[in-house]
Amino acid sequence: MPNQTAPSPMATISGVVGIILYAVTGFFYLTSGLVVPAPWLFVLWGVWLVGLYLLVWVFRNRRAWTPLVAIGAAAIWWIYVTLGGEFFDWTA
Repeated sequence: MPNQTAPSPMATISGVVGIILYAVTGFFYLTSGLVVPAPWLFVLWGVWLVGLYLLVWVFRNRRAWTPLVAIGAAAIWWIYVTLGGEFFDWTA
């Protein structure tokens, strides 16, 4: 049986901050329907749900890295909406 130690308090604080930041990205993913057409919006929401699964996994295994998941989600959202606007002419 592997010897597991409790996460440090700083890692726990970092994990909670990452969860809060990921929740903030969820707001942007949900309100993207103002710009992104419905079929593409469902793909974007699916990406956010996969990221949520990844967030839970990272929080359980590498708690201090949780903010990186939120930063990655924000970057994916920005790239997705920007490229969609550029190539598919998505506008509000």
